[in-house]
Amino acid sequence: MYPRHLTRNLLSALGDTPIVVLHGPRQAGKSTLAQRLAEHSHPARYITFDNATSLATARTDPTGFLAGAQGPLVLDEIQRVPELVLPIKADVDRDRRPGRFLLTGSANVMQLPKLADAFVGRMEVHTLLPLSQGEIEGVREGFVDALFAAKLPPWPGPATPKVGALSKADLGRRIFAGGYPEALARGNPEQRHRWFESYLSTVMLRDVRDLSNIEGLVDLPRLLVAVAGRAGGLVNYAELGRDVGLNQITAKRYLTLLTATFILRPVLPWFTNRIKRVVKSPKMYFGDAGLLAHVLGATPEGYAADGRLTGTLFENFVATELLKQISWSRAKPSLWHFCDHRGNEVDFVLEPRGGRRIVGIEAKSKATLDTDDFRGLRVLAEAAGERFHRGVVLYTGV
Repeated sequence: MYPRHLTRNLLSALGDTPIVVLHGPRQAGKSTLAQRLAEHSHPARYITFDNATSLATARTDPTGFLAGAQGPLVLDEIQRVPELVLPIKADVDRDRRPGRFLLTGSANVMQLPKLADAFVGRMEVHTLLPLSQGEIEGVREGFVDALFAAKLPPWPGPATPKVGALSKADLGRRIFAGGYPEALARGNPEQRHRWFESYLSTVMLRDVRDLSNIEGLVDLPRLLVAVAGRAGGLVNYAELGRDVGLNQITAKRYLTLLTATFILRPVLPWFTNRIKRVVKSPKMYFGDAGLLAHVLGATPEGYAADGRLTGTLFENFVATELLKQISWSRAKPSLWHFCDHRGNEVDFVLEPRGGRRIVGIEAKSKATLDTDDFRGLRVLAEAAGERFHRGVVLYTGV
């Protein structure tokens, strides 16, 4: 089992909150982590609603299902049993002891109004994403928190264990492998391709259907391919809909479902009153760079030869690694992007709670940098004024 950096945050939440929700994409490792906590650090009874008997019992008699339980509960895939939401709320209102329920789900609870509304003030939410590069290597990353320090720590250099410089081929292998534990276990590219194919089928045929009984499941794969071709770009719902043969409203609804299952991760625009004309469309990324490469039909050979493909995959890779580190960081910043009406843009803007300062990050898949690569950061610094703490350009250098 890979050690997960989120474990410390989860145990802290279970120590002072009645309901802790651990959500994230299917196959990211939520069940494994929840079972390990239930067996060791937070003793509890583990029940999964992937089990047909447990699912039927909870749906038929949710109040009785909870009444028969003794002690803390871990309920896996809670989004499949919305009938349990109100009984859990009532139970917690009678007994507010911390750590009573650890709920896991493969859907974003903040996009499940019934659950989010019922548990407000009673729950703490944590997101477990696919493995970060540090988790794969057994190293705890602190890049996000370091960005907000008064001074950046010195680069440790290639002599430091597990930090050595990566070649373009090495970086490509990490991007194509992604962070899903099951995909990483399949070293053969063809085996990994089959796993990603099965994964998408499961999410679309099961998780999306659990969230919304839609008739257009046949349209979702085509929509996903269309989004993949624009990964990291501004979202234009009308244009996407035309490409797939859907109207704008339907395209937006389907993208919301793919976001709710963590297949897609939107990044909203950052703006300030100091700049009146900014682009306020979100940018769309895939929740896993390996999954994006699969949907694009990309190959390692194509990654090395196609500059546009290299840039798309590298930027998505940076986005997902930032999101993973944010989930356990002390700063807990929100992730935004910046783009003004003249086309000056910054790929990522990190802003902690309170908004007193921001950090801009540019991702460049190129060997050398020039002054033009810093133009967006300079515009962002001017717009943010004293709030601008630091600008960083991440580039491959190979």
